[in-house]
Amino acid sequence: MGTDDCLFCKMVAGHIPVTKIYEDEVVLAFLDIGPISDGHTLVIPKQHFEKLHDCPSELLGRVGERLGKIAGAVIAAMNSEGYNVLCNNGRAAGQLVEHLHFHIIARSSGDGIFDRWPAYRYEQGRIELIAEEIRKKL
Repeated sequence: MGTDDCLFCKMVAGHIPVTKIYEDEVVLAFLDIGPISDGHTLVIPKQHFEKLHDCPSELLGRVGERLGKIAGAVIAAMNSEGYNVLCNNGRAAGQLVEHLHFHIIARSSGDGIFDRWPAYRYEQGRIELIAEEIRKKL
């Protein structure tokens, strides 16, 4: 998908209206129109990159500098007990718009959001094999 077809690039360009939370030369932050909690905010780099690992580290650092400030404002405004910052990469991970974005999701105890973490234990010896495969790709 090119930037001409990208929903978020159209938002950055002002062609699609958003409920803006914050904007500067690096990021645009706006309320998600399909929230999973009040104040659910999306933070996107204005430059188009599809996935986290596609984004240059310098730009990613600049986005990261803003994430904390925006997250703090969201939880203060929503009087939340906590928050999640999520970044879905690829369709299999739930990425619906192919433009790098971060979800800030305000949380309260017992809210039922993400109440099941599907953790498991590695079989004997498997953890080191997986770690070695990952290290080889670095």
